[in-house]
Amino acid sequence: MSSKERPTLGGTRIKTRKRNIAAPLDPAAFADAVVQIYLDNAGDLEAIAKSIESSDLNFSRYGDTFFEASIFVIFTGGRTQPGTTKPDEGERHPYSILDYEATREVILPSVIYIQKILRRRPFLIKNLENVMRKFLQSLELFEENERKKLAIFTALAFSQKLSGLPPETVFQPLLKDNLVGKGLVLSFITDFFKEYLVDNSLDDLIAILKRGKVEENLLEFFPSAKRSAEGFSEHFTKEGLVPLVEYNDKKIFEVKLKEMKSALTTQITEETDISEVIETVKQRVRDAKLPDIEVVRILWDVIMDAVQWSGKNQQQNANSALRQVKTWAKLLNAFCTSGKLELELIYKVQMQCYEDAKLMKLFPEIVRSLYDQDVLAEDTILHWFRKGTNPKGRQTFVKALEPFVNWLEEAEEEE
Repeated sequence: MSSKERPTLGGTRIKTRKRNIAAPLDPAAFADAVVQIYLDNAGDLEAIAKSIESSDLNFSRYGDTFFEASIFVIFTGGRTQPGTTKPDEGERHPYSILDYEATREVILPSVIYIQKILRRRPFLIKNLENVMRKFLQSLELFEENERKKLAIFTALAFSQKLSGLPPETVFQPLLKDNLVGKGLVLSFITDFFKEYLVDNSLDDLIAILKRGKVEENLLEFFPSAKRSAEGFSEHFTKEGLVPLVEYNDKKIFEVKLKEMKSALTTQITEETDISEVIETVKQRVRDAKLPDIEVVRILWDVIMDAVQWSGKNQQQNANSALRQVKTWAKLLNAFCTSGKLELELIYKVQMQCYEDAKLMKLFPEIVRSLYDQDVLAEDTILHWFRKGTNPKGRQTFVKALEPFVNWLEEAEEEE
């Protein structure tokens, strides 16, 4: 049957480059008109885009229908039954994504095609969001390979910055218990991550996850049986996404440090018995597997943060700082168990005195107090004095500490 002999749809006639079609007056007819444009152009997306852009189809009225027809036609070759991937009535074409391999080379032209439509009719972005949401909430209706193609399509949409498609439109619909429980979401999101990172950095991915409001709870993509830090690491390491694993490990580590610091701040502010504080720290170190060097840093920060500083009275500040060191020396001593950790404590003191003007002149007095309380050994102090590597204020602090070091050396000679 020639194009002239084809039956026309009821309504006003529209002139297009290829043929005359009628302005459809209902969603189903509208969808069929879009499908017909695909058929007329033999799957040539560039030609299809031009035909659609030059037509007078009522996009404002049938935006959802347009994108549903367009995306399903791109994916399946024709209209589908509502809520499924099963073919519906009407003609079909053999140029769909589902008929090709799951590669970016095949899928990218479809993303660019939709981008062209959106640039001409940006108001359709909301309709695209609605259709994407329907796709993602229906993952179980797709075969495994089809879900992979959908993941690649979605990743490329973000990679190409598809006209303002908001990340929450993609990620939030995925958090359905039935989809997560079956492992479909984890599979989809893994394919998405891998494809997106081909052209983009990990920072770009994290930015999208934050905008999608899922960066803080990536474990929610995992079935409950695998929902753990270990499960996260094992899965994404196996999938070759080691940078994502390292990012997550660092994030977990920072959370554990923050929790420990918060607990210690409360105990020190309330002047909890030192033995109880020591036990709290030991327990958290065991549970969170925190490195000793980080524990020493946190202890010093928390102890000094609890000091009640005076606005201008330098002597009062000095007395308060030294009193705090003496009060909590036993706590520091319990965890400065090696020369390396003692040296780290001196570096912490050095940095704080360098960065805080009211403490600048207190460096030698604090070091002396830590020595008197058996927190710092003589050898550690002498090592810092002679070979310390942190340059921040070092020249000033070495000069200020010199009288005390001379005293240590003289005492050593007398022995």
